[in-house]
Amino acid sequence: MSSTTVRPVERGFSFAEYLICLNGIVWREALRFLHQRERFVSALVRPLVWLFIFAAGFRQVLGISIIPPYETYILYEVYIAPGLMAMIQLFNGMQSSLSMVYDREMGNMRTLLVSPLPRGYLLFCKLLAGTAVSLLQVYAFLLIAWFWDIAPPPIGYLTVLPALVLSGLMLGALGMLISSGIKQLENFAGVMNFVIFPMFFASSALYPLWRVQEGSPLLYYVCLFNPFTHAVELIRFALYGQINWTSLAVVSGCAAAFMLGAIYAYDPSRGLIRRGPAGGET
Repeated sequence: MSSTTVRPVERGFSFAEYLICLNGIVWREALRFLHQRERFVSALVRPLVWLFIFAAGFRQVLGISIIPPYETYILYEVYIAPGLMAMIQLFNGMQSSLSMVYDREMGNMRTLLVSPLPRGYLLFCKLLAGTAVSLLQVYAFLLIAWFWDIAPPPIGYLTVLPALVLSGLMLGALGMLISSGIKQLENFAGVMNFVIFPMFFASSALYPLWRVQEGSPLLYYVCLFNPFTHAVELIRFALYGQINWTSLAVVSGCAAAFMLGAIYAYDPSRGLIRRGPAGGET
């Protein structure tokens, strides 16, 4: 007489359960954002300083010729507005990755990543939550900029939304990938200085690339291959109801590559996050 072992049938997660997970992670990020009011203020102070102070000084020095997507001569502050919008998302993506390093040290990230849901989905939910927060900051900046006579076509406030989502995903995934290799919170500031400022200044956020090419052909190619440059141009064209197909392809490709890299890096069996002696993650 033989005995048979009955194994329980493994059942996948339903669509509703995935939505519950997404809602929980987004809601947690929203509450954190509401409780950290200084984070919202600091996110607006940086671009507003460039808009109100630096733009006033550089207006006469850096005149902007007629370049796509603009159909006439524009003021310098109008030109840098898309770059400042992308800067908000860049800093927000890095701050979100900072919170991941903090949560990993405090143990909150370990609680999230041991969930039975796929790890890639959990990280993607975290990425979506950070992107949603950056959208609120960008539209708050656009509201203030409107009082400074920086007013794109009314339809531009809507057409720029997909570009902001895509660029936010790319920059957030980059920050997530970088956070996977940072073991201690104290090391984060130094690493960010070597990421944020080179990406921002070596781009088309503050000056058109043709001016960079006139001054330094080498720096021009550095800016051209900078993903942040294409994020800025994607936002710039979308703000005026147009599509920069090259930038769209670059930003989409980089977002996918950074996200896949982050998922791999946060896999304790293969990536940069290794299991500690007690079975936890370090």
